Amino acid sequence: MNSDNVKTGVERAPHRALMKAMGMTQREIDRPLIGIVNSFNEIVPGHAHLQVIAQAVKSGVLSAGGTPMEFNTIGVCDGIAMGHNGMKYSLCTRELIADSVECMVRAHRFDGLVFIPNCDKIVPGMMMAAARLNLPAIFVSGGAMLSIEGDEAGRYLDLNSVFEGVGACKAGKMSEDQLQSLEENACPTCGSCSGMFTANSMNCLTEAIGLGLGGNGSIPAVYAARTRLAKEAGTKIIELVQRDLKVLDILTPAAVRNALAVDMALGCSTNTVLHLAAIANEANIPFSLQLVNEVSAKVPNLCRLAPAGPHHMQDLYADGGVYAVMKELTKLGLLDTSLITATGKTVGENLAGAGRKGRGVIAAVEQPRSATGGLAALFGNLAPNGAIVKKSAVAPNMLQYEGTARVFDSEEDAIAAIYQQQIKAGDVVVIRYEGPRGGPGMREMLGPTSAIAGMGLDSAVALLTDGRFSGATRGAAIGHISPEAQAGGPIAYLQDGDRIAIDISKGTLNALLSEDEWTRRRQSMTLRQQQGLSGYLKRYAQSVTSADRGAAFQD
Repeated sequence: MNSDNVKTGVERAPHRALMKAMGMTQREIDRPLIGIVNSFNEIVPGHAHLQVIAQAVKSGVLSAGGTPMEFNTIGVCDGIAMGHNGMKYSLCTRELIADSVECMVRAHRFDGLVFIPNCDKIVPGMMMAAARLNLPAIFVSGGAMLSIEGDEAGRYLDLNSVFEGVGACKAGKMSEDQLQSLEENACPTCGSCSGMFTANSMNCLTEAIGLGLGGNGSIPAVYAARTRLAKEAGTKIIELVQRDLKVLDILTPAAVRNALAVDMALGCSTNTVLHLAAIANEANIPFSLQLVNEVSAKVPNLCRLAPAGPHHMQDLYADGGVYAVMKELTKLGLLDTSLITATGKTVGENLAGAGRKGRGVIAAVEQPRSATGGLAALFGNLAPNGAIVKKSAVAPNMLQYEGTARVFDSEEDAIAAIYQQQIKAGDVVVIRYEGPRGGPGMREMLGPTSAIAGMGLDSAVALLTDGRFSGATRGAAIGHISPEAQAGGPIAYLQDGDRIAIDISKGTLNALLSEDEWTRRRQSMTLRQQQGLSGYLKRYAQSVTSADRGAAFQD
């Protein structure tokens, strides 16, 4: 066993002495040592209950004959970090999490790992670490919060309802008392935010890629089934250790392609592309934005969960969950069902008893929500290396759109103009210098997109950025534009009044400028100079790659 490095032989007596100082018996030391990688904290609602999940995992490990040893990682709440400089510190924590897990596991020589993430960057950060370490491992998330009926129209609410409510309030379409009611009711339980936002998207993809048990992506946080799932994960890790079934036996190129197919069917967050690219990089698996379009062209979109539609994670669970979606895709031969998973069974065996429950959340492949997937990569003279849009959340009239650029060099400047009602129908809001290096940190911009939606302009205004969006974003919001402005990408040379042509159906994004005009601007305009960077952000900006490469660190 891997843990023999710290517990076996005469020369390891000092190591055993330190373990016994923690109250461990020799019998516990002799068993497989299982690292419980927990991201519990008292800041993030998706993580506030993870002590309960960890305790359930430990019960499972103990019942199966292993010894659990828990340690923690950091975790940022994107919602609380949103709209100010704190968001610069969100994406960059993904690399910190991966590095810190690597350090802890390499130093202490665990035999297997159970990862307990929940929210946005914690899931991919842990998956990157899992690929890097290549030990037997399994994921069990904390689950999603519930959505409840909470406004006068009888709609089920989520955090995005509050962000859009701010825009409506600023536009005089909602009173402050109505906004307060949203504030009180939108997040009624612990758990990750209840729509198909980034956290839930990534947790669903742990099932699709084979590293999570069935239900990991959709069982709500407050259901007893979530605790039972955690116990099962604790039991299952001992089986994986005994079989020596490692992460890279599961995380293969075919598994990544399966994950992309499920991503398209579910209509996941645009951030999944960023994270899958980074995870694939850790596993030495080729990944490109062209692959995104290749898969999207073949895979129908079957779900319209918030923000693309009225359903939430509890509804997906009630209609059969991720496995039911996967079962539909197998009818068209869109998944490799021969792949081994962390259940110890193949994808096909996992799906044997799966199926839709008739709740109307998951469409049949014969009658999909749309014939192609929920995400699209766009290319053109504004995004030579690509950009990403959640096309399932775009109004039909915005799939082909031409508008006038309104250019801003920061999120703050853009949102001020939106709130001051300076943005009108027919505009294209351009927010640049918010990329991985230029931000630095590639901030999510739920504030501007929600303000536009709240003002009723989401079917009349597009938004482009080299930053990124929350999974809660809806509308013609195109992010991850690469190369970014700070790297001299074309977006750096746009000016107010330029005409922008967007064709999501054809996958193009262009400024209607001549080559001579592009050349003139590159010669006459200078890039913004970054000032005042220090600490981790300075090191991050020096090391991070572009969005089309997952905003991962350079090798």
